Amino acid sequence: GFLPEERAYFDRFFSEEIGYTDVARKLAGDVPGPYTWWSWRGQAFDNDSGWRIDYQLATPGLAERAISAVVDRAATYDSRFSDHAPVVVDYQ
Repeated sequence: GFLPEERAYFDRFFSEEIGYTDVARKLAGDVPGPYTWWSWRGQAFDNDSGWRIDYQLATPGLAERAISAVVDRAATYDSRFSDHAPVVVDYQ
């Protein structure tokens, strides 16, 4: 996990001071994930037991135009080429 000071620094991006919106979180709601990194060990990928470390941030106005956000992950463990997968957002 992250150290408290690292989390506090990152959370500033979503504060009134800076004001960005976490687009994937806005569209997904209050659920675990969507994860964008999985360990190569064990069955982390197959169990979708990962970390959420890739984001798409937007100004509030642009975030309102977001219509979908998905993690473009490989279909299977064997077909993945990285431990990361990008967050892809479609905007109107």
